[in-house]
Amino acid sequence: MTSGNRSPIGIIDSGMGGITIWTEIVRTMPQEEVVYWADSANCPYGGKSRQEIESLVAAGVERLVREGVKIIVIACNTATTAAIGNLRERWPGLPFVGLEPAVKPAALSTKSGVIGVLGTAYTVNSDMFRRTAEKYASGVRIIATAGNGLVEQVEKGLEDAPETETLLRAYIEPMLAEGADKLVLACTHYPLLTAAIRRIIGSREMEIINPAPAIARHTLELLRERNLLTDSTELGVHRFIGSGDQEDIERLKARAQQYKNSYNETGNGK
Repeated sequence: MTSGNRSPIGIIDSGMGGITIWTEIVRTMPQEEVVYWADSANCPYGGKSRQEIESLVAAGVERLVREGVKIIVIACNTATTAAIGNLRERWPGLPFVGLEPAVKPAALSTKSGVIGVLGTAYTVNSDMFRRTAEKYASGVRIIATAGNGLVEQVEKGLEDAPETETLLRAYIEPMLAEGADKLVLACTHYPLLTAAIRRIIGSREMEIINPAPAIARHTLELLRERNLLTDSTELGVHRFIGSGDQEDIERLKARAQQYKNSYNETGNGK
C-alpha cells in the first residue's frame, strides 16, 4: 500500500463500547474513512470462552477485510485479551491495534498507591491482565473488579438508570473506601457510564482513566509509520455494520453520534 491510502480504518467491538474509541479516532484523524463492526448479536463477550471469542472476533475481522480496511482496531479489552494473538497469526500482513487496561499511567500517577480497575470478568481474571499489573504496577495496590451487568445496561441504553448506578456504586465505593485515587476503565463500554461514575465519586479524589485517546494516538502513529495515512482533504465517511439487525445498526449509529457530540461539548462524553 502506498502513501495516501484511502482505504478505511476498521474498528471491531462486541457492541456499542467501541464508539468511545471511534469518537477519538474520528477526532484525531477526521479525514480518515472508518468502518465499524459491532457483534451485537453475540454481545456481551465477557462471559464467553476464549474459543468462542476467538471465533466471533475472527468472523468480524473477515468481514472488515472484505471491506478493504488497512488497519483494524480491536476496540474491546476482552476481545484483545482472548483473540489478538490468533488474529496476528491469521492475518500477518494486516496491522492490529489492541487494548490492554491502562494500568501503567494509573500506576505512574497515583498518589495514594492504590488504583481501581473496572473490567469484564474475562479481562480482570486473565493472564494478560496479571502480566500487565506485574510489569507496570510493582509496589502499587490494584483493586480489580468485574463490572458484571454493566455492558448489558449500556447495550440497552440504560446508562442513567437507577439500577445501573446501583451496580456501579457496588463496584466503585469499595475502591474509594480503600483509598483508590485512579479508576481504570478496562472495558470500552464503561466510558459511556462516565456521568454516573462521576456522580458516585462526587467530590472525592479519583481520576477516571479512559484509554481511548491513547489508542487513537497509537493508531495514528502506526498509520504514519506504514505510510497509510489518507491524502484526502475531505472529512471521512463513517459506516456501521455488524451481526445484528438493522435496528441494532441504527441504534449504534445514533448512539455514536450522540456520544461524539457530547464528547465535543464536555470533553468526556456521557
